[in-house]
Amino acid sequence: MALLLALITLLAYLPVVRNGFVVYDDNTYVTENRIVQNGLSWSGIQWAFTTGHGGNWHPLTWISHMTDCSLFGLNAGAHHSVNLLLHTANAVLLLLLLFRLMGALWPSAFVAALFAWHPLHVESVAWISERKDVLSTFFALLTLLAYVRYAQGVTGDKCQVTRTETAAPAPSRFTFHVSRFYALALFFFALGLMAKPMLVTLPFVMLLLDYWPLARFKVQGSRFNVSGLFLEKAPFFLLVVMSCVVTYLAQRHGEAVMTLQQYPLPLRIANALISYELYLVKMIWPWPLAVFYPLPEHLSWIRAMAAVAVAVLGALSWLNWQTRRRCPYLLVGWLWFLGTLVPVIGLVQVGSAAMADRYTYFPLVGIFIALAFGVRDLANRFRFPGITVAVAAGSVLAACLVLTENQLRYWRDSESLFAHALAVTTENPNARIDYGVALEQQGRFPEALAEYREAVRIAPDNLQAQYNIGNLLDKMGRPEEARPELVKAVQLDPKSAASRDALGAVLVELGRFQEAMDQFTEATRLDPGHAGAHFDMGKALLKQGRDSGAMDEFRAALRLDPDNFQILAYTAHVLAANENPQSRDGQTALVLALKANALSGNTQPFVFDVLGMACAEIGRYDEAQQAAQAAIDLANAAKMKKLEPLQQRLELYKNHQPWRESFRATNAPAAEIPKK
Repeated sequence: MALLLALITLLAYLPVVRNGFVVYDDNTYVTENRIVQNGLSWSGIQWAFTTGHGGNWHPLTWISHMTDCSLFGLNAGAHHSVNLLLHTANAVLLLLLLFRLMGALWPSAFVAALFAWHPLHVESVAWISERKDVLSTFFALLTLLAYVRYAQGVTGDKCQVTRTETAAPAPSRFTFHVSRFYALALFFFALGLMAKPMLVTLPFVMLLLDYWPLARFKVQGSRFNVSGLFLEKAPFFLLVVMSCVVTYLAQRHGEAVMTLQQYPLPLRIANALISYELYLVKMIWPWPLAVFYPLPEHLSWIRAMAAVAVAVLGALSWLNWQTRRRCPYLLVGWLWFLGTLVPVIGLVQVGSAAMADRYTYFPLVGIFIALAFGVRDLANRFRFPGITVAVAAGSVLAACLVLTENQLRYWRDSESLFAHALAVTTENPNARIDYGVALEQQGRFPEALAEYREAVRIAPDNLQAQYNIGNLLDKMGRPEEARPELVKAVQLDPKSAASRDALGAVLVELGRFQEAMDQFTEATRLDPGHAGAHFDMGKALLKQGRDSGAMDEFRAALRLDPDNFQILAYTAHVLAANENPQSRDGQTALVLALKANALSGNTQPFVFDVLGMACAEIGRYDEAQQAAQAAIDLANAAKMKKLEPLQQRLELYKNHQPWRESFRATNAPAAEIPKK
């Protein structure tokens, strides 16, 4: 059964290995994270355990992404495959856990299949950034398996139970064998928290399993042992407290947590109630699904929906409580669902999403358990034919597979993902922004600009949208229009180093050097680790003829971001080709250019171009010609235009002459090629 479950899961999700990275969070976790891209290393592991990058503390997740980059580089399909393998393993582990707990194969298999194939879980599997979901759940299930082995080996007073064929269970002494499973559970729980802190509610899931089906709440007849069970889990709760503190500090440092002024407590409570209800609705009718659901802002609508949610949730809670003796699995499943969603239900609002499909990955297991064992008992009570129950279950699972296949199509690339999100939601500025980024990456600048402007119309205080408008206008060669847009971005958040850096770069293009230097200086003060501000300041100093100061800024940028191949290549360019002989250093330029070429995977024409300049500067003209020719070939393959400068430099190297150019704003951009 486990093998069949794994095989169908792999086949159902197989299309995901053809998908690429998406612009939402994949840049933070992989595509623009150079520490992760450098692969697994001691310095990378140290960073993983000390950083709050991305607004979270989950070192094991970072390490898993680093491992992927070590093994596969930036092969998106391979990264997706790891997510898929973890999801498949989770389905099998869930089947094993439930079968060990209940000894009922078919209901356990139905729960595991629902978990594996439900379309609400596509987001956790098909999104590389959600590695933390599948990885943390992997360790959560291992934790529960180890805990169940421990719990089944002891009674309420921690005495091992010896089971025989002819006698009732009898207590014996607590042994190392049983305690080993307790230690394993604690170890796996720690790993799970380091993959995603959402698992802080897992000790409460253990208590639910103690109630049913382990029946550990009562010992020796009717005496309750609740306090003893809580005390037994004290080490787990200690890890929970530590994880909560570290996570909150990381999210506060990353400015991901919204203040009560930004989103008041009454709205949070109302949104939490509505989200619980909507998760149940989407479980039954999983359409439409979107990668981002915006926070509701219309108070009257929220109040009405919250009132309905209170009625629904209250009725279900009352029903499950009333049937707790006859059908304990209903109460356990319901509390599993409610409790495991608490960390992400929005009472502590992180980001601007109202809810997310990925949050249901582990919590819905509780509802699936309640449904599966509820249907089993109903079928037994009313003596439904086995074939009828099997056909009904098979139909539900088949529908899940069809809907999952359909949902996977939207995760093919960023454009299809966010186009779908916009089609099924309204007033969604975040989806507009990410859709615009996807269009911008394809060179569809006017369409991208329209999306950013629409995002600003919906949310005039959205810094990212305003920033993107200014940057894109500058990229389109319209710095005069870009400047006021970036000024607005700075006004929206005067503490944004990135906005000030971008505004400074535009001011340099407009020849307003002193204003630009003021912005760069403020950016470096606000964020001393912002390498880009030092880099842009260096380029501004070059344009003013202040070469020595420029090199100091380039060195500062490289100290902060030593593996940025663009900064490396530009610095090498200046050192190799500057018409000012006092600023040239061919040997250093070659070292930097070689490093830039290695970091870029030998794929960037401009890096090969700089490598040729560096080789020519130290008299290695044959190698300079090879590098220049490689740059031309790569540029042709990429269908780049304006290749004349590359051809000019190649001719120079053939004549054993280096390339020289001025970086001053008042001079010509390049020296003329000497006549033969």
